[in-house]
Amino acid sequence: MAGSVNKVILIGNLGRDPEIRNAQDGTKIVTFSVATSESWKDKQTGERKDKTEWHRVVLFNDRLGEVAEKYLRKGSKVYVEGALQTRKWTDSNNVERYSTEVVLSRFRGELTLLDSRSGGDNAMEGDSSGGSALPSHFDELNDDIPF
Repeated sequence: MAGSVNKVILIGNLGRDPEIRNAQDGTKIVTFSVATSESWKDKQTGERKDKTEWHRVVLFNDRLGEVAEKYLRKGSKVYVEGALQTRKWTDSNNVERYSTEVVLSRFRGELTLLDSRSGGDNAMEGDSSGGSALPSHFDELNDDIPF
């Protein structure tokens, strides 16, 4: 095989408002979590079942960071395209931990806001705000996310 592909595409809802910080060189770093959910009807019981996965997203792109800071809020529906990246870190108890994140780097990645603008009919990439409906189990799961 001549090469490989590391590409992640997510469509989901933000679990909380984005966290914005600046690197020492002034680069904006934005982090947020995206929930992707699926639901189905249990064949044995007929009961409706839901499953939610949480994904940590990190933006190292100043322009996308500005859009995220200005328009993204808890519950916003987004399309995210980036690459998986795992980093190793040591917690306060000196235990090595690993975190896998979807990274949108300076020159690679895409963020599209899927909610319509408040007060308007246009849904534009980079110009949208929150307000989407969340799964019924969203709030109780949101308390358990580790980031």
